[in-house]
Amino acid sequence: MSQVQFGVSLAPRTEDLDTIVKLAVAADAAGLDLLAIQDHPYVAEFVDTFSLIGHLLSRTTRIRIFPDVANLPLRPPAMLAKAAATLDLLSGGRFELGLGGGASMDAIAAMGGPVLARRDALPALAEAIDVIRALWRAGETAHAGGDHHRVDGIDAGPAPAHAIGIWLGSIGSRALDLTGRVADGWAAPIPKYLAHEDRAAAQDRIDTAARAAGRDPRAIRRLAQLPGIITDDRDDGAPVGNDSIVGPPQRWVETIDHFVRDLRYDTVIFWPDQTTEIQLRRFTDEVMPGVRAKLTRGDRGEML
Repeated sequence: MSQVQFGVSLAPRTEDLDTIVKLAVAADAAGLDLLAIQDHPYVAEFVDTFSLIGHLLSRTTRIRIFPDVANLPLRPPAMLAKAAATLDLLSGGRFELGLGGGASMDAIAAMGGPVLARRDALPALAEAIDVIRALWRAGETAHAGGDHHRVDGIDAGPAPAHAIGIWLGSIGSRALDLTGRVADGWAAPIPKYLAHEDRAAAQDRIDTAARAAGRDPRAIRRLAQLPGIITDDRDDGAPVGNDSIVGPPQRWVETIDHFVRDLRYDTVIFWPDQTTEIQLRRFTDEVMPGVRAKLTRGDRGEML
């Protein structure tokens, strides 16, 4: 079975900055693959995600970091491409790009950002991806985009240090289709926005769109983002609907095994309800080894 990757997602709250830095360093030392920083620029108590990511990259050595997910309406794609390439170069290839079409449109408008009609959001996102990738092709003259985002005749560059993945935070059917057609990965939303029972159909939709576009669905990374708390309480059973996971390490192991084996995710991002080193350590020291051992014992072939 392919090696599952693990990460943790944190909210960039001003009052938690010291804790976030400590957790990033601890996650790096513990061998986590990914650190996700949520991006909601309109939230007053949140610092700027990209500035924070730059600082965290300077304090770590191996973990890859990505915005979860970058708010496109407030981050124009041409400058987003420049920022992403710069962070990747400075960190030796440890930046990835989670990207979304933008939520909380009223808040985006209040911050001075553009408000698109619903029918235009996905075409704008597709154009943004085209612009970003064109600007990473250093040495070329970039002509990309369309009606909403466009570059026309600018010299591309700089190129990032590695092939940055563009992972879309998509939910609806048309957004899932776009993910299958063009994205490098799917940063699946937390259960609050995508119920446990709806995930298999979402995966199938991405696969179908990928095949229709002539792509191998196995080339698309699948990130499950699981909020909750690791406790010492009794196990109340598998989460359903929009439930977070609240239970002992074995409940987390069983749930993640289901997400990997049955729902075909290859990456698991822990969203701790409590931003503490204790929760991080329980995930890295109890949950992750349990998942790996269970997958090894019960291997039924390649994922996806």
